[in-house]
Amino acid sequence: MVVGSDISRYPNTPRPTCRGYLHKRTQSAILKGWRKRWFVLKHNGYLHYYKHKKDEGKCRPLEVTKLEGAEIGVDTSLGKPFVFKCIPQSGNRIFYFCATSNQEMKRWLEAMDKAVHP
Repeated sequence: MVVGSDISRYPNTPRPTCRGYLHKRTQSAILKGWRKRWFVLKHNGYLHYYKHKKDEGKCRPLEVTKLEGAEIGVDTSLGKPFVFKCIPQSGNRIFYFCATSNQEMKRWLEAMDKAVHP
Protein backbone atom coordinates (compact mmCIF):
# COMPACT_ATOMS: atom_id res chain seq x y z
CA MET A 1 0.00 0.00 0.00
CA VAL A 2 1.21 3.50 -0.79
CA VAL A 3 1.09 5.85 2.19
CA GLY A 4 -0.42 9.30 1.66
CA SER A 5 -2.35 8.26 -1.42
CA ASP A 6 -5.92 7.32 -2.26
CA ILE A 7 -4.94 4.06 -3.99
CA SER A 8 -6.61 1.93 -1.30
CA ARG A 9 -9.91 3.73 -1.88
CA TYR A 10 -9.58 3.50 -5.67
CA PRO A 11 -7.82 0.19 -6.39
CA ASN A 12 -8.27 0.47 -10.18
CA THR A 13 -6.54 3.86 -10.37
CA PRO A 14 -3.18 3.52 -12.13
CA ARG A 15 -0.20 4.19 -9.91
CA PRO A 16 1.86 7.30 -10.68
CA THR A 17 4.64 6.64 -13.16
CA CYS A 18 7.22 8.43 -11.01
CA ARG A 19 7.29 10.02 -7.56
CA GLY A 20 9.90 11.31 -5.19
CA TYR A 21 11.70 14.30 -3.79
CA LEU A 22 13.46 16.72 -6.11
CA HIS A 23 14.88 20.17 -5.45
CA LYS A 24 13.07 22.82 -7.47
CA ARG A 25 14.72 26.12 -8.23
CA THR A 26 12.81 29.08 -6.82
CA GLN A 27 12.94 32.21 -8.94
CA SER A 28 10.46 34.51 -7.26
CA ALA A 29 11.31 38.14 -6.60
CA ILE A 30 11.57 37.47 -2.85
CA LEU A 31 13.04 33.95 -2.63
CA LYS A 32 15.87 32.56 -4.67
CA GLY A 33 17.48 29.17 -4.28
CA TRP A 34 16.44 25.50 -4.20
CA ARG A 35 13.46 24.05 -2.34
CA LYS A 36 12.93 20.35 -1.67
CA ARG A 37 9.48 19.31 -2.95
CA TRP A 38 7.58 16.03 -3.37
CA PHE A 39 6.82 15.40 -7.05
CA VAL A 40 4.28 12.98 -8.51
CA LEU A 41 4.12 12.32 -12.24
CA LYS A 42 0.70 10.85 -13.03
CA HIS A 43 -0.20 8.49 -15.88
CA ASN A 44 -2.17 11.31 -17.54
CA GLY A 45 1.07 13.25 -18.09
CA TYR A 46 0.51 15.84 -15.37
CA LEU A 47 3.27 16.65 -12.89
CA HIS A 48 1.98 17.51 -9.41
CA TYR A 49 4.12 18.79 -6.60
CA TYR A 50 3.64 19.21 -2.90
CA LYS A 51 5.59 20.72 -0.05
CA HIS A 52 5.96 17.30 1.66
CA LYS A 53 5.42 13.62 0.83
CA LYS A 54 2.66 13.40 3.46
CA ASP A 55 0.63 16.06 1.60
CA GLU A 56 0.03 13.79 -1.43
CA GLY A 57 -3.59 12.64 -1.35
CA LYS A 58 -4.40 14.95 1.59
CA CYS A 59 -3.76 18.46 0.26
CA ARG A 60 -4.12 20.13 -3.08
CA PRO A 61 -0.84 20.20 -5.00
CA LEU A 62 1.10 23.48 -4.98
CA GLU A 63 1.08 23.29 -8.77
CA VAL A 64 0.01 20.95 -11.57
CA THR A 65 1.81 21.12 -14.93
CA LYS A 66 0.91 19.33 -18.14
CA LEU A 67 4.06 17.78 -19.62
CA GLU A 68 2.73 16.79 -23.06
CA GLY A 69 4.74 18.67 -25.68
CA ALA A 70 7.14 20.11 -23.09
CA GLU A 71 10.86 20.43 -23.69
CA ILE A 72 12.94 18.52 -21.14
CA GLY A 73 16.63 17.83 -20.79
CA VAL A 74 19.80 17.98 -18.74
CA ASP A 75 20.96 21.50 -17.88
CA THR A 76 24.58 22.39 -17.15
CA SER A 77 24.16 26.19 -17.16
CA LEU A 78 23.71 26.43 -13.38
CA GLY A 79 27.00 24.73 -12.55
CA LYS A 80 25.33 22.16 -10.31
CA PRO A 81 25.26 18.37 -10.92
CA PHE A 82 22.08 16.38 -11.69
CA VAL A 83 20.09 19.41 -12.84
CA PHE A 84 17.47 19.11 -15.56
CA LYS A 85 14.87 21.50 -16.86
CA CYS A 86 11.33 21.36 -18.12
CA ILE A 87 9.75 23.99 -20.36
CA PRO A 88 6.01 23.30 -20.62
CA GLN A 89 4.30 24.12 -23.90
CA SER A 90 1.58 26.07 -22.12
CA GLY A 91 3.69 28.57 -20.27
CA ASN A 92 6.38 31.15 -20.21
CA ARG A 93 8.08 29.40 -17.30
CA ILE A 94 11.12 27.15 -17.03
CA PHE A 95 11.26 24.61 -14.22
CA TYR A 96 14.71 23.62 -12.99
CA PHE A 97 14.96 20.41 -10.97
CA CYS A 98 17.91 18.91 -9.13
CA ALA A 99 18.07 15.19 -8.33
CA THR A 100 20.25 13.57 -5.68
CA SER A 101 22.13 11.34 -8.15
CA ASN A 102 22.68 10.74 -11.85
CA GLN A 103 20.54 7.57 -11.60
CA GLU A 104 17.66 9.51 -10.02
CA MET A 105 17.91 12.22 -12.69
CA LYS A 106 17.78 9.58 -15.45
CA ARG A 107 14.74 7.95 -13.81
CA TRP A 108 12.86 11.26 -13.86
CA LEU A 109 13.97 12.18 -17.39
CA GLU A 110 12.79 8.81 -18.76
CA ALA A 111 9.41 9.10 -17.02
CA MET A 112 8.97 12.72 -18.13
CA ASP A 113 9.96 11.85 -21.70
CA LYS A 114 7.11 9.31 -21.82
CA ALA A 115 4.70 12.01 -20.60
CA VAL A 116 6.03 14.53 -23.14
CA HIS A 117 5.50 12.08 -26.04
CA PRO A 118 2.45 9.99 -25.04
